[in-house]
Amino acid sequence: MRTDQSDPDHEWLDAEAGPVVRPYTVTGGRVEPASGRFDLMAFVVADPPTDDGTQPPQPEQRAIIAMAQQPVAVADLAADLDLPVGVVRVLLGDMLANGLISMYEPPASRQFPDDDILKAVVNGLRAL
Repeated sequence: MRTDQSDPDHEWLDAEAGPVVRPYTVTGGRVEPASGRFDLMAFVVADPPTDDGTQPPQPEQRAIIAMAQQPVAVADLAADLDLPVGVVRVLLGDMLANGLISMYEPPASRQFPDDDILKAVVNGLRAL
């Protein structure tokens, strides 16, 4: 929630103050996700809504659900929500545990490129 500069009751708070609610209040003081490990490049997709009796999602979680109708990366969610990545990871962990989202991690490349390929890239860059 942001206030504009013309509000006389909040002269100490200007447009550059950022969100009034501190990140640790959004996560309930937690710094680790309840479930799952979320790489910055992991993709998140919202699952279809269900009426399973769980508590309704908080505003930040509703925003994530709205953005994740198509696959979106964790880093992009954090940037679009203007929240630290750690906070987004905690929210995503809660959402994964409640069945609100699915997560897809891109396959990690455990092999380093061949030396010939690296030499070709370096030679190409030098030629520029």
